[in-house]
Amino acid sequence: MNYVEYDFTITPTSETAAEILVAELAEVGFESFVDTERGLLAYVQEPLWHKDILNDIYLLQNSDYHITYSYKTIQQVNWNEEWEKNFSPITVGDLCTVRATFHEAANTPYEIIIDPKMSFGTGHHETTYMMLQFLLKEDLSHKKVLDMGCGTSVLAIMAEKRGATDVTAIDIDEWCVENSAENIARNACKHIQVLLGDASALAQFNHFDFIIANINRNILLSDISLYTNVLADEGILLLSGFYESDMPAIVEKAKECGLSFVENIERNNWVAVKLKKTK
Repeated sequence: MNYVEYDFTITPTSETAAEILVAELAEVGFESFVDTERGLLAYVQEPLWHKDILNDIYLLQNSDYHITYSYKTIQQVNWNEEWEKNFSPITVGDLCTVRATFHEAANTPYEIIIDPKMSFGTGHHETTYMMLQFLLKEDLSHKKVLDMGCGTSVLAIMAEKRGATDVTAIDIDEWCVENSAENIARNACKHIQVLLGDASALAQFNHFDFIIANINRNILLSDISLYTNVLADEGILLLSGFYESDMPAIVEKAKECGLSFVENIERNNWVAVKLKKTK
């Protein structure tokens, strides 16, 4: 699947404006973002793109900023080259390093090797970083885990490294499924299966002990009930992909589905939340 890349220039340069722009773009289907010195790169799947996709982006009409942009189609075959230009290793809490094959090996207890192609999930984005933080605190020994909207499967790989022995990774994008399979093999994981599909595919499964969903606000609000249906009693649900301002709606929906709030992490206005299914 090809993507459309938008290159936004924000004048004057503003982290706040960039964060607002990311939030607004996520609402209309953009799924990957890269900060630049001038502003922001944003990516949307080509089938979701249309000529009026930016019509409802309020920030573009804000007189406090002058925002210009250009866009182009990015072929799948070009994505590894783009990531090699911009992808540097990250370390989460001195415990886990996420790197590509072209980086030197790390000296941390955990190491995940990811060649991301166009798939979301390298640890650089705040949401993936926070989900890794949560997973590093969990004992997943012999647990059955679901990674919903898996992208690169970086979180599924971490789940196995933390002891999970039955991991299912699902994504709606064929490219992500292909990339996940490559990354799983690259990290010598033995207990992860990757499937193409959305939350409707969950009907075929029995209960999971632990579910991870790092997607976006609207999909999470729509699918929390489906996650709850396949979550075991006393099971844990980790959610991210939304802003601090979205948290009340997420937690309220979770409560309606029989989930209780445990804790949350915040990073640059993004939030990850831990929920538990009560009997």
